[in-house]
Amino acid sequence: MNEPFDLAPALDGTRHVIDGENGRISYYASAPAETARHERPMLFVHSVNAAASAYEVKPLYDHYARERPVFALDLPGYGFSTRRAIRYEPRVMTDAVHAVVDAIVAAGHDLPIDAVALSLSCEFLGRAADERARAFATLGFISPTGFAEGAERRGAPETTRGIPWLYRGVTASQGLGRGLFAGLTSRPSIRYFLQKTWGSPDIDEGMFEYAHASAHQPGARHAPFSFLSGYLFSNDISDVYDRLSLPIWMAHGSRGDFIDYRRKVDYGDKPNWAIRGYETGALPHFEILDTLTADYDAFRADAAL
Repeated sequence: MNEPFDLAPALDGTRHVIDGENGRISYYASAPAETARHERPMLFVHSVNAAASAYEVKPLYDHYARERPVFALDLPGYGFSTRRAIRYEPRVMTDAVHAVVDAIVAAGHDLPIDAVALSLSCEFLGRAADERARAFATLGFISPTGFAEGAERRGAPETTRGIPWLYRGVTASQGLGRGLFAGLTSRPSIRYFLQKTWGSPDIDEGMFEYAHASAHQPGARHAPFSFLSGYLFSNDISDVYDRLSLPIWMAHGSRGDFIDYRRKVDYGDKPNWAIRGYETGALPHFEILDTLTADYDAFRADAAL
């Protein structure tokens, strides 16, 4: 079994491990005091890419840990979760969200959860909420996928956009796979992709260093190869989004490679959706944390009325 080594925790607090169908799932937990048990818990879900990690949610996790219980998982194939050589699909990731929700409830937090996800993981969180709406109070989607022009996806339930020949090509040879992944996760490559995410050379250096470290653990290539070959993209996500009736807060930036959200107009008139755009890159919480959290808190206050 592949286990990470020489990897510091991405976040403060206590790291827990639970058993899942596809191996161990690691998650972080923190709270300001025992009284926080009576506050609504928050769950954060990092994105999926070649060098993803829970560090991506660090500003939000740290901010809200001062006032309420917070949790953040390492998705399967990332961080301290098991990094098996399997084909990762949305069901694997969605079930991991369900497992951590179960752990939060088992820890004594019986209030519905405010959950926030980044990028492609908004699809996993959305699916989890579609399947188990009562577990959640609100959903936060930061730079979600599925909103670009022409990105409407209404395929058969639980199908993916996987490209079989591409997946076979990157996984058939260990030597080829390792060489390709080494190139994708070199320091220059990670910096390049983060600059495209930020839309600026002024990236977060802590995130850069952690991304490089996490991507150089045993088994780090397996989940990213499923991502690169399309298997982690849901082919029915537009229908999933349409079915969501929970209050949803969506935030996105206007710089970098992730700026096409033209399909947001399909949701802007829905009473349960609140959509905000910012003059930032795709991770606005690293740039305008105070503004972003104030807007998010106002959304949650309105949702509670």
